[in-house]
Amino acid sequence: MAVHSIGVDITEIERINDLINRYGNRFLKRVFTDKEIEYCNKKATAASSYAARFATKEAVFKATGLGLNQGMSWRDIEVLNDQNGKPFIKLSGITKEKLNSKKIHLSLSHSKGHAISMVVVDE
Repeated sequence: MAVHSIGVDITEIERINDLINRYGNRFLKRVFTDKEIEYCNKKATAASSYAARFATKEAVFKATGLGLNQGMSWRDIEVLNDQNGKPFIKLSGITKEKLNSKKIHLSLSHSKGHAISMVVVDE
């Protein structure tokens, strides 16, 4: 398969933590799905997991060349983990329509201060 597009994003974990502390569930429910919130809240470093998922959503927006101003939604992009813990992306809404026939590869990581995500979209 040929590469259709790529997207990459790096997010400051402290920024996401500040948003969570300031806006709480209002921020979480706007950006993350219930499954993502459940997963992240089980982690000792929840802000790191949220930041990695936030970076993934941004990377998908970049890979599509569209984004929130084109009708896509934060919650259209859901980062889940398979039985081995490997993260994958589940799409819905307009984002799914835009990328329906495409295969999406995901790599994400975080350090003490930053989370990074890379998305590769195949034809």
